[in-house]
Amino acid sequence: MIWNKEAECMSADETEELQIQRLQAVVKRAYENVPYYNKRFNDLKIEPEDIETLADIEKLPFTSKTDLRDAYPFGMFAVPTDEIIEVHTTSGTTGKPTVSGYTEFDIDLWGEVMARALTMTGVRKNDRIQNSYGYGLFTGGMGVHYGGHKIGATVIPISAGNTMRQLEIMQDFDTTVLTCTPSYGLYLAEVAENEGIDTEKLKLKAGCFGAEMWTEEMREKLEKRLNISAQNIYGLTEIIGPGVAMECPVKTGLHIFEDHFYPEIIDSQTMKQLPTGETGELVLTTLTREGMPVIRFRTRDITALNKGICECGRTQVKMDRITGRSDDMLKIRGVIVFPSQIEKALLKIEGLEPQYQIIVTRPHHLDEIEVQVETSPALFSDEVKHVEEIKKNIESKIHNEIGLRVNISLVEPKSLPRSEGKAVRVIDKRNF
Repeated sequence: MIWNKEAECMSADETEELQIQRLQAVVKRAYENVPYYNKRFNDLKIEPEDIETLADIEKLPFTSKTDLRDAYPFGMFAVPTDEIIEVHTTSGTTGKPTVSGYTEFDIDLWGEVMARALTMTGVRKNDRIQNSYGYGLFTGGMGVHYGGHKIGATVIPISAGNTMRQLEIMQDFDTTVLTCTPSYGLYLAEVAENEGIDTEKLKLKAGCFGAEMWTEEMREKLEKRLNISAQNIYGLTEIIGPGVAMECPVKTGLHIFEDHFYPEIIDSQTMKQLPTGETGELVLTTLTREGMPVIRFRTRDITALNKGICECGRTQVKMDRITGRSDDMLKIRGVIVFPSQIEKALLKIEGLEPQYQIIVTRPHHLDEIEVQVETSPALFSDEVKHVEEIKKNIESKIHNEIGLRVNISLVEPKSLPRSEGKAVRVIDKRNF
């Protein structure tokens, strides 16, 4: 089923015509109503009338997270604050939070794109969505909430945490769709197993997982342990929240709702656009948001775009699974390493739990990586010789994946910290 066939299946020509109309409108709105954009455009001697084609978007300046922070709290709004009916912010864990303001139109738009996303997950009017994303300033909970209401499904707004209660609700309310971070999904599966809950007897059929990077190997774990179809959702507070893109049942990429969000891929060093199919940094422009239009936002997420008609019937461009970020990627002894590469290697090995932590140090002027990996109870009680074989196997797999030798520490089952939100996978102790 497709929620909005007219929008999601329009031809490439129709999409391009709609995008240029909307791009011209949003550039004009930003120029006339947001002092930040007015100044940036004037500094570059750009006027809205200079945007005649989609290619002209390269004339426009990028917007960075720092730009949004500098405008804290309401400096990026394009409407009077009394027209803003809801605000959300990022966590602010790496600096001042960025604020996103929504008009009534924007909230309806958010519900529309989330309805498209949840429909791809298999949500229908008679479904019960256990929404285990956090509610509050974080956008995850409310995004799913608005999309679920748009469809007419029953939303269970349980939010994150209280894991035993989550499992109780899942059984008592016959939850059919779970929405949360993939790491929390795995934790729910782990606790269910410990409590003797047979996940095959639950009514769960699908999971909508996002807000952190995850791999195909983790998908296999989620699908097997929760007996569901696990699908990937993408979004970010600066653009709208979850609902920028969603994976359809074909599972070969995430469809970007490009009638509302215009995507580009750039080389993070040259800042030039890359051709379709090449991997680089995702840049997004909001085409329809009223309250806070954002022009060429550098997401820092690494991916590639692929055009063509999908087996599901949708025509909207697909983005590959996010493999890392251009700013929090690890540079180890001159080699670029993404945590997802290490996760991919780990989850190929039987007997390991999908819980790990990467610790980076520089003890003698040379970077070192330690990967702490949880073993299964059976492996932990196994012979020392077998454990050593497992360590060597892990070292080999990671070396093949990233080209570097790492130190492996096998730790006791359930000894690494669990997360009810985004998992903390990397601890970088280097003093730069």
